[in-house]
Amino acid sequence: MPDGGGRVPAVDRQDILPGTRWHHPESRDSRQRYYSCRVAISNERIVWIDCEMTGLSLEDDALIEVAVLVTDDQLNVLGDGVDVVIKPADAALEQMNAFVRNMHTSSGLLEELPGGTTMEDAQKQVLDYIKRWVPEPGKAPLAGNSVGTDRTFLVRDMPELVEHLHYRVVDVSTIKELARRWYPRAYFQAPPKTGNHRALGDIQDSIDELRYYRGAVFVSGSGPTSDEARQVATAIVENRTGAGPSSPATSAASPAADDGES
Repeated sequence: MPDGGGRVPAVDRQDILPGTRWHHPESRDSRQRYYSCRVAISNERIVWIDCEMTGLSLEDDALIEVAVLVTDDQLNVLGDGVDVVIKPADAALEQMNAFVRNMHTSSGLLEELPGGTTMEDAQKQVLDYIKRWVPEPGKAPLAGNSVGTDRTFLVRDMPELVEHLHYRVVDVSTIKELARRWYPRAYFQAPPKTGNHRALGDIQDSIDELRYYRGAVFVSGSGPTSDEARQVATAIVENRTGAGPSSPATSAASPAADDGES
């Protein structure tokens, strides 16, 4: 990682398996079984969604625009994506505060709302696109910036969509916050946002932001060897958060063997 100490040295990755998983020193068969299992869980696809709302209240505000892009594990966009405007109830528009109203006026979204579609049709369009690239439910995580907020509105208004996704999320804002603390020079050089508070532009910004942090902050190349990763894991186990100075160190489990649901 740039600008930091304790950097894992670059190594010759002759032993890496295809994809993103580390090589295992065990038999070839066990490695292949493990890798096949992990691919089945993640499908190597990421579903990127951004939402525009009339506000942040689940009781009073409406979901008015949803955009979705699916990427592969290298952040390449698959297909054309979907960007759909949803016509809200008059009550949701009437109670918008001045800041939100000005934002949606400047972006041009407000004037598109009278011609928006229904929530049912919007969910169908979004799901049809996602299922083209992620046909099986529960395989791909939801991704975006501060995506937890978007997810709460999707749970309320597009439950079938949420059910199709994996419960894990990839929140680029988390990476940004960590970079601000640990790699401030990388944080301050991040490319500017250009989405202008429209769902499709914002989600394209999110993908580009993760591409940036991957290149600027994450370990370059294929990452550490298994032995190097085990050394880091052992150091963590021997100095666990909350453990007293006399607490015995437990044996480190191989990260590759972790198939839990955390």
